Amino acid sequence: FEADIVLKDARTDLAVLRIKAKEKFPTLDFANSDNLLVGDVVLAVGNPFGVGQTVTHGIVSALARTQVGISDYQFFIQTDAAINPGNSGGALVDMNGKLVGSNTAIFSRSGGSQGIGFAIPANMVRVVVASAEQGGKAVARPWLGARLQAVTPDIAETLGLARPIGALVANVVPGSPAARGGLKLSDLIVAVDGQTVDDPNAFGYRFATRPIGGSVSVEVQRNG
Repeated sequence: FEADIVLKDARTDLAVLRIKAKEKFPTLDFANSDNLLVGDVVLAVGNPFGVGQTVTHGIVSALARTQVGISDYQFFIQTDAAINPGNSGGALVDMNGKLVGSNTAIFSRSGGSQGIGFAIPANMVRVVVASAEQGGKAVARPWLGARLQAVTPDIAETLGLARPIGALVANVVPGSPAARGGLKLSDLIVAVDGQTVDDPNAFGYRFATRPIGGSVSVEVQRNG
């Protein structure tokens, strides 16, 4: 089908298309991707190598993969469902027939599937779609107003942590939402709305999927 690009977002490597056709298409509902668990069975739908629509199945191998290096928002569902060239943009579907992710990349030495595929969580896809539905030409995202840094083993030892975890506040912009919310230099952010934050990438995802103008509960450790 011919299609128009309604919105494209390089930061997530996602685009919203409007298909030029008169027929009515079946649709998938969004699942809450935060409810996924390691071991859940999933289906990957796509057109690998141009052979035609193909469905593969596997499990969720890991959640919150943040060191993949393919977009600004590093937070991916990892699956062993076979994902090959041509699957990108295809649906990752749960056993209730709902969209849990959008397939985006693989780790491979051969160019084909070796059981390590990645999908953008549906909650991030939902943000991009919502911006398109509202007529925006770019994705509107919340602004924190603070710079965060990763916790190194040395920093973890200084803070008395058993292991490196969380996002360390390295700078707070005066008058920003972070400042008004009470964040201070050297605070360690460990959770957003009760969900654990392992590193700044995890915080970036959690924060970016929250609605504009809303509020979040941020749990921090301060001075021990």
